[in-house]
Amino acid sequence: MDAGRSDPLALAEERLRWLDQRQRVLAQNIANANTPGYQPQDLVPFAQHLARTDTAAEPRRTDAAHLPGQGGDGVRKDRTAIERAPDGNAVSLDQQALKVAETDQAHALATALRSRWLAMYRTALGRNG
Repeated sequence: MDAGRSDPLALAEERLRWLDQRQRVLAQNIANANTPGYQPQDLVPFAQHLARTDTAAEPRRTDAAHLPGQGGDGVRKDRTAIERAPDGNAVSLDQQALKVAETDQAHALATALRSRWLAMYRTALGRNG
């Protein structure tokens, strides 16, 4: 296991970055709920994200017109989209709202864990302030 993965603070920060990106993808899905033919997207699960970053570095896409690397940027079509509107739109606002709530809860948990680890370090150093 990578030394960075055994550090709880680094892992919490990586989780927060992933959750921030997921929130942006979900917001884009909701914003396009009335766009004909729009297919909702989601990120690969966090465990797969960690496994992928352990093996090799991916090139970053700095422009939407750039082709993705071998593994892409972690954004994929949402596989939970079952129904489509007559115009081809597959965004379900109920599903997206549930995912946003799930992401918000995971963000709160990661933030709380990070804060508690920092408080523990401050206590160990004798800086309780």
